[in-house]
Amino acid sequence: MIAVAASLLPVLGLLLYGMDRVEDWLGGGPPPARHARDRHLRLVHSADRPPTDPNPADPAPHHVDAA
Repeated sequence: MIAVAASLLPVLGLLLYGMDRVEDWLGGGPPPARHARDRHLRLVHSADRPPTDPNPADPAPHHVDAA
């Protein structure tokens, strides 16, 4: 009985290790896209900062609402 338990112990250890690797492989998310970058576009301006003038040397004001 002890001989059977001692011979099954390494097999069960390998099975446990293998199942852990399979779970990690199946449970992982998809790999990131090749074109993905770690920076992103900022589409909405923050309300914390005042808007900056893109050309401060231009004396003529630009009106967005002007028709």
